[in-house]
Amino acid sequence: MTFENVRWNEIWEATKDTLAMMAWSLLFTVILGLILGVILFLTSRRQLLEQPVVYMILSFVVNVLRSVPFVILMITIMPLTKIITGTTLGVEGSIPPLVVAATPFFARLVETSLREVDRGVIEAAQAMGASKWDIVRRVLLLEARPGLLAAVTITAVTLVSYTAMSGVIGGGGLGDLALRYGYQRFQTDVMLVTVVLLIVLVQLLQSAGDLLVRRYSRK
Repeated sequence: MTFENVRWNEIWEATKDTLAMMAWSLLFTVILGLILGVILFLTSRRQLLEQPVVYMILSFVVNVLRSVPFVILMITIMPLTKIITGTTLGVEGSIPPLVVAATPFFARLVETSLREVDRGVIEAAQAMGASKWDIVRRVLLLEARPGLLAAVTITAVTLVSYTAMSGVIGGGGLGDLALRYGYQRFQTDVMLVTVVLLIVLVQLLQSAGDLLVRRYSRK
């Protein structure tokens, strides 16, 4: 294969767009998902802020958003995306649906990680008079750090695949390039290059995440 159809400047621009989409959406996802995941954990049964009704409502919303396929979700929230960013195309138009799709997913991972914290540690902190905020900040989040880092890694990898799918509606990035040239124009070399770059990106993210998890795990 000669890669005669590959325009490396376009590949580079598409790669930068993919990295920008993933980075910004991951940042907002981690912030919103961490807050939502902590609230889900705290309001669940036998936890510090037990509120069955609040937990049931939040859990239902999270489950609904997680069950909607990403492509359908992108199309559904186009009016909201237009209000937030002023466009539904390109990097800016892809970030809101990416965040909406990934936040519930990440929130569930956060909730699961917090549930793995030894309850005895929480009770010990309560016995020493720690406030609920201190327990969350200095006990729960610190104790669950390896699990949270693993959750961020999984979410980052998932966002890479979402950015590729955003090309269906002109989201830009490697997915858009693969669709327009690799699929619609039957340029197999372009498709191959974009797929390899996505694989490399996923491998780098997974390796970096695994390294951080090992570093912060208890010896």
